[in-house]
Amino acid sequence: MLGKTAGGLLWLSRYLERSENTARLVEAGFRMALTRAAAGEDEWASVLTTVGCLDAYYARHDTISPNAAVDFLLRDKTNPLSVYSVMRAARDNARATRTALTREVWEAVNDGWMQLKEMLKRPVSQAELPKVLTAVRQLSALVRGALQGTMLRNDIFSFSRIGSLIERADNTARILDVKYYVLLPTGASVGSSLDNVQWEMILRSASADKSFHWLYPGNANPKAIAEFLILDARMPRSLAYCYDELVGHLAALESEYGDRRPCHDLVASLEASLTGRSIDDIIDFGLHEFIREFLRANAALAAQIETDYRFYE
Repeated sequence: MLGKTAGGLLWLSRYLERSENTARLVEAGFRMALTRAAAGEDEWASVLTTVGCLDAYYARHDTISPNAAVDFLLRDKTNPLSVYSVMRAARDNARATRTALTREVWEAVNDGWMQLKEMLKRPVSQAELPKVLTAVRQLSALVRGALQGTMLRNDIFSFSRIGSLIERADNTARILDVKYYVLLPTGASVGSSLDNVQWEMILRSASADKSFHWLYPGNANPKAIAEFLILDARMPRSLAYCYDELVGHLAALESEYGDRRPCHDLVASLEASLTGRSIDDIIDFGLHEFIREFLRANAALAAQIETDYRFYE
């Protein structure tokens, strides 16, 4: 496969995953803001920080308000990380790699983009927000379902899944980091009712609330939640799950192409480093420090894959 095609497939999946993740973060910000008597500016600042566009927001706005933050995250065309911009990029990558996709995958992306573009033609009111966020999540799920149900298990499929998994791991790590390091107002709030409500919102933003409570009924403490989202490989948005899957898909590329490249050694090292720790080890090291280290390593893996498979040639 041409490196440019491989890169297009990987980024198609990254953008789809990113749009869904942003929708989940907007929902989490909206819900967490309701736990505060104040206007909830800290919560929206934390969401903008997690997405990575706080500075870009301040370049266009003097203060943070819920309506302005939602509009910037969902439909601002000048924000390259808005749902609108990300979905447009996903559709462009799907069109560029259309011959590698089944009809079902292409139609799911293209039809979803057309529907979403119509929904985001005007500012989204608070009453409409749940409907729009659900539509974004459903679009990603439809494409993922078409991919799983119609694509050959070959290099095309592997590059697509690698993109989703790298983006998902990045997002889960950022959600945890913004909760523990940015969102909580003071250290005195740890263990308070406010702290517990916010941890519940973190579970919801990762679609992990029901799964967590099935496994840990009545035990929603921060340590258990952090362990679930980092180390429980049964949870499809955990860091451990993403890296178990990444190892498998990169091994499939190694087998198909008949050679081992630096990214294969790197992903094996990162997976071993991740799963070789306990949650106590992580907390002793520092949750924020662990996540910062993980985000750098995850970005390095993405860059190494791009280099090894010559995405721009």
